[in-house]
Amino acid sequence: MAASSLSTFSSLSLRTPSRFSPFQSQPHHTFFIPKPIHPPFYLLLNPTKLDSIKPNSTTAETIFFDNTDPEEISTYDPPERPEDFIEPPSFDDGPLESEEEIAKAYEELYGAAYSGETFLGNDIYVMDSKVKKTTGFGKTKKEKAKDGFDERVVQVRRVTKVVKGGKQLHFRAIVVVGDKKGQVGVGVGKAKEVIAAVQKSAVNARRNLITVPMTKYLTFPHRSEGDFGAARVMLRPAAPGTGVIAGGAVRIVLEMAGVENALGKQLGSNNALNNARATVVAVQKMRQFSEVAQERGIPMEELWK
Repeated sequence: MAASSLSTFSSLSLRTPSRFSPFQSQPHHTFFIPKPIHPPFYLLLNPTKLDSIKPNSTTAETIFFDNTDPEEISTYDPPERPEDFIEPPSFDDGPLESEEEIAKAYEELYGAAYSGETFLGNDIYVMDSKVKKTTGFGKTKKEKAKDGFDERVVQVRRVTKVVKGGKQLHFRAIVVVGDKKGQVGVGVGKAKEVIAAVQKSAVNARRNLITVPMTKYLTFPHRSEGDFGAARVMLRPAAPGTGVIAGGAVRIVLEMAGVENALGKQLGSNNALNNARATVVAVQKMRQFSEVAQERGIPMEELWK
C-alpha cells in the first residue's frame, strides 16, 4: 500500500516540462498554486490605512421610486404665455415668391434650368450646367445646352490603351462648335462610349472658343497660313458668291464660324485634328483693318496708300 502511494506521488510534478524535454510522451500532472495577494507597498508603510479598505464597498447610491405608479398616465401642463408674446406668422401667410426668385434659388442649388437662361450671371456656355434627365435603369441623359452654338462631329475613332491585363478600348471624338456669327471652337474627348466622348469633346470645344475676323462680305480680311504638328493650312479671302471652297476639317471649321466666302487648302498631313487646330492657328493670326490702323495711329483710308 505504501509502495503504491509513493509511486502515485512520484508521478506528480510541480513544474511544467520543457518543450525540449525527451520525456514529452509521458503524462504529467501540473498543480497551479495561486500567488498570495499582498497590499500595495505604500499601505505597508502606513498600516492605519488598511482598516479603511473594505471589501465589496461602493459609493453609488440607489434610489427607488416607491411612490410612483408606472401605469399612471401623466399629463403635461405647458407654461403660460407672457403678456407681450407675439405669435410668429405662419409659412403660408407670408408673401408669395416671384418666378424670378424661385428660378434664382433653383439655379443656386442645381445649376441653370432646362431653358438655358441664367438669373445669377453664370456661364451657360459650359455644358457642365446642362440639366440631367433621368431615363430608364438609372442612367442619366444630358440634354444639349441651348446656348446658340451648333455642334458638328468631325471624326470618331477607336483607340486602345495597352495595360498589364490587356487592351482597353475607348472612343475619341473631335467636335467643332460655333454660332455661325464669328465664334468657333475645336475640342477633343475620349470615353468608353461614343455619346460620352462627343459630350466631353463638346465641353472642351466650348472652353476653347475664338473669334474669327470677317468683313461685311463674310470673308477673311487678308491671307493667312497656320500649322499644327505636321498639318499646314492655307486660307485666302474670296469674292461674294464664291462659297467655301475647302475640304475636310477646314471646311467644317469655316462653316461653323459663319464664313461664307473663302478658299482653304490642306498642304501637309491629312490628320483631322491637326488640320482643325491649324485652321484655328491661321485664323488667330488675322487682324481687322481697323485694328492695324489703330496700332499705326493713322486713318484706315491710308492703309492702302
